[in-house]
Amino acid sequence: MEAAVAALLDRREIEDVILRYCRGIDRLDLELVRSCYWPDATDSHGGFSGSRDEFLAWVEKLLARFESTSHFLGNLLVELAGEAAVAESYAIAFHRSPEPKASLNGIIGVRYVDRFERRRGEWKIARRVCVTEWSRVDDVAGRFPIAPGHLRGARGEGDVLYEFLAGIGR
Repeated sequence: MEAAVAALLDRREIEDVILRYCRGIDRLDLELVRSCYWPDATDSHGGFSGSRDEFLAWVEKLLARFESTSHFLGNLLVELAGEAAVAESYAIAFHRSPEPKASLNGIIGVRYVDRFERRRGEWKIARRVCVTEWSRVDDVAGRFPIAPGHLRGARGEGDVLYEFLAGIGR
């Protein structure tokens, strides 16, 4: 029973890292994204392949082209093997730009295939490969407008999330 509980806790910690990564990308909180990777980690993401810090520099420039992104996770399977694990996460990523260019307004189905390592009791990504399964253009003309008075998501600390987090001392 003790081993089963330990495995559940390990899986939950790994899932939390993946969820924090998505939050960090969508809120453009690159320090949160950085915290998901070991310093010597690598990421292969579409046309990019390199170190954690190179990835952060690349993704910062990439995300600047969008007014918002939203990542939704689906199937997530974690295979534990001692101090290492492999996680496969299915995701749909929405990218929205105020420009009507098709290349800046898309919906992409991806899988994050991650090697996690536990070091000093903490799970983080050691290697990530982002696999594109499909993509499509989001027709800007067919979008449902956001109604006046609705709170819009923001990137960075201006998002209501950070107000709530500050309210609990985080």
